[in-house]
Amino acid sequence: MNPFPTGFDLVTEVVEIADLGFAIVRPRSAEDLIDEAEYANDERLPYWADLWPSGRVLATYLAEREIAGLRILEVGAGLSLPSIVALARGAQPLATDWYPQSLAFARANANAAGLGQLPTMEVDWSAPPPALFAAGPFDLVIGADVAYERRHASQLAALLTRVAPPPADVIIADPRRPDANALVEALCALGWSHSREERRVQGRTDEQGPVVYLHHFRASQ
Repeated sequence: MNPFPTGFDLVTEVVEIADLGFAIVRPRSAEDLIDEAEYANDERLPYWADLWPSGRVLATYLAEREIAGLRILEVGAGLSLPSIVALARGAQPLATDWYPQSLAFARANANAAGLGQLPTMEVDWSAPPPALFAAGPFDLVIGADVAYERRHASQLAALLTRVAPPPADVIIADPRRPDANALVEALCALGWSHSREERRVQGRTDEQGPVVYLHHFRASQ
């Protein structure tokens, strides 16, 4: 039985992350999935359907570190490549997104990779469910290319203050989008520490170029 959601034109993309390899099944074109009614309601666009370079960079970062046993929350997970890598490395990830279709693909891809069940949860940052907070505490909160619109900065900052109290770390992979600064400013204004490192994209790049920033945050004690 095909474990992937039906009704999509699918393509398989082979992804190598450190010493790991995955055949990720996804919709062929995110643009073909645009729903005008959804966009009119809350400017929602199906960015989840692509494997973005920042997600690959974040997944590589996780693959290179000792994360076995860590409780990891991924926000805006999309196809959840970082969470799948975390699962492969022995961590306990929870992949969250506001598109249930993206989480269905994430679960199916994890299963197809022989990793078993990937825990997922549908989460809208503007109205996060109580179950999200009950699932914590988390050791690490991650997100890839989640700060692409300025309006999301306050929502995400408010969410992070609740799911990532000290000593949890937060790592946001950002392909240098102009509006990512709004998230940095929002968290720094709340007293969070911030540092940044640069990573080069291995493989396909997008319009933002070959460099991705990894923003490291931690709330003040």
